[in-house]
Amino acid sequence: MITLASLRNTTETIKITAVIDTALCVGAGGSAGSLADKPIVRNAEKNLLIPASQIKGRLRHECEKIARALKWDICESPKPDTMCPQRTGVVGNFGRKEYQIRRGSHCLICQIFGNSVLPSRILFDDLVCTENPDDLPEVIRPAVTINRRRQTAEENKLYFLETSPANASLKFTGQIHLLPNWQPDIADSDRPDFAKALIYAGLKHINALGGSKSTGLGWLHWEIDASEFAVEEAIWSFLAKGGES
Repeated sequence: MITLASLRNTTETIKITAVIDTALCVGAGGSAGSLADKPIVRNAEKNLLIPASQIKGRLRHECEKIARALKWDICESPKPDTMCPQRTGVVGNFGRKEYQIRRGSHCLICQIFGNSVLPSRILFDDLVCTENPDDLPEVIRPAVTINRRRQTAEENKLYFLETSPANASLKFTGQIHLLPNWQPDIADSDRPDFAKALIYAGLKHINALGGSKSTGLGWLHWEIDASEFAVEEAIWSFLAKGGES
């Protein structure tokens, strides 16, 4: 008889917290229950949150930039036909041994975040505000659409945004789940776990989230226990050799 307790669970969970230094504007669909044209997104308990999909998409983008800067050949997301394993029109040395896994040839980013044929090795929780929602007042900000060609405000284009309170240092907390290697025939010593190193570096490059970042909304800093992302020096050396053939 097999029990859940007897199954090997090698999933690693890491807690992350985003501290919002300004006001946050992560818009929800529709405007029911609010005077704002773009209300802020909340969960069923009315807690403010930053969706997991936004964290994952932004983190993937930052990890791609870091990997390219280290001279690793990376596919072009988010279109499936320009991502691994198709890579239509994408040039580069995708035949290198670090990219060869059971399901074909996949760049380092796809090995972490997945693609159309490869499951992701990383899952995200929504980042949920830890403050009691009843203690947070509704903040409505007016805004206007700008005509980029004329550099003036558009006529009849006034709208309202709902944001979190400004300068409240609200904390949004969630978890990242690193799934076990789905290629058990390759030992850990044969393939360095570069995922944690890239994720840590990518998070450090995310300085703002949500909408209207250029107007000062959504700027943040992270509270992360660096020891949870600790990796061996050999893994940093592995990433640093990206430009080598």
